[in-house]
Parts: sequence; structure tokens; C-alpha cells
Amino acid sequence: MDAGAKAAGSPAELAGQVEVIVTILTNQEALASVYEGPSGLLAGNVKAKLFIEMSTVQPHEEVALAEKVRAKGGTFVECPVGGTVGPARQGKLLGCAGGTNEDFEKAKPLLDQMCRRVELMGPVGAGASMKLAINLPLLVFYQALAEAYVLCRHLKLDNTWLMEFLSDTSGGPNVLKNRGPVIAKPLDGKDPGAANFDIDLIRKDLATMIAEARTRGATLPLVEKTLAIYDDAARDGWGKRDGAWLPAYWPNHGATSQGERS
Repeated sequence: MDAGAKAAGSPAELAGQVEVIVTILTNQEALASVYEGPSGLLAGNVKAKLFIEMSTVQPHEEVALAEKVRAKGGTFVECPVGGTVGPARQGKLLGCAGGTNEDFEKAKPLLDQMCRRVELMGPVGAGASMKLAINLPLLVFYQALAEAYVLCRHLKLDNTWLMEFLSDTSGGPNVLKNRGPVIAKPLDGKDPGAANFDIDLIRKDLATMIAEARTRGATLPLVEKTLAIYDDAARDGWGKRDGAWLPAYWPNHGATSQGERS
């Protein structure tokens, strides 16, 4: 508000005051509450307005929403992104867009301000598919790292150094290079600060991946097992902690429950 933004009384009122509407919400239920109903965005004047929808949901949900927006005369582009709070503030997200070429070109100048790279994956729904695909290795990796830590924690190496060393291996992904010190803190019993992508949200994304795979006649056994571990962490009170805490959870909770002792 200090920068000059104005508050609207409802999503419908907001839609009548702006030319571009950007939404990024938790799940399909949140999308429905914001877009639909007597005070939802689609109840406002959305003719010729550009919608950029950035939530992580199943592809068919974006397709259905795009149809509703277009029926009201609006333009719709989906663009879920890879990255959390830090990259968002720096304009360094990775954008997975879906829509027509013409609509994408309308949205691209704004997306370029938020993203270090944004690519059109295909029609609406393609962006959602790609977002689920890029999140999968990251969310499974936290558990893989936790299990790797079980094998070497008895060496009692400095955990910050250990994360840096592991990041230099062929199995070290970007998240380990970028967030190694954050991951090390809970391993040392320290609080790494506010969560950027908490375990409850991760559980939602993993469940969405499983649901989408089922619509395509496939299964994701590794994701299913990983979700069960995140579910255990949530039941143990870790739901609002960052996913980067999982390597600290498993060695002292899940691994020991399976008979491993430090």
C-alpha cells in the first residue's frame, strides 16, 4: 500500500478497476472462492482483461478456469512458477506458461519482470503439467538427502561443510547449492527462519502429482512413498516447517522408527 496500491472491497470490484489480474493461490478450492460466486472475480467486468493464473493445480482445473474467463470476454494465460520467496523478490522465478501464442505475448512483458526465464509449454494446461514435473524431483530430493545423511552423520562432520561437499557431487541439485546453509541449520538444532515452502504445501503438491498421474493411467510409487513420509512429519507437528527441514526430521524420527539408531 505504501507504494501506491489501492485496496478493493471484493475480487469483483478489483476486476473492474484493473487491466491485468494475477492470481497465485493454494489449491482449487481457493481458486473457486476467488473467481466464482457473487463477489468473485468473474462477477466483475472482465471483458478484455488479461488474467495470469499462477497456482499449482491439476491441468484440467486450469483448462476449466480458462474457459470461464474466456466466456466472460477475458484473456487467460497460466504460468505456475518454480521458485519461492527469495527468487520472487529478485525476479528470478522459472515460468511454465500455457496459452495461445498471442495471449502469451500479451502476458510476457509482465512475466519477464517476475521470471529469469519463462517458456510457453503449449495450450492452457501444459504449464500446470510442467510445474508438477519440475516440483517432483525437488520434493523427493529432500527425503533422498535425509537418507544420505543417515549414512554419514556418524562421521560428525560440520553440517554446513557437508552440504557444500554434497552439492559438489553429481547428485547435488541446485537446491543444495543454493540452500545448503539453510538445510544445515536444523541439522545443527538451529532454527533456519521462516518457511518458504512448508511441508503442508509440499504434501498438497505431492498429492496433486499422484492425482494427475492417475488421470493419465499411471502411478508414481516414489512420490507415494515420499508423501507418506511428509504426512508422518506433519502428524509430528512439522507441517508448517520448511521442506528443507526434512533431512533433520527423518534421521531422528522416521529412520529410528524403522530400527536405525545413531
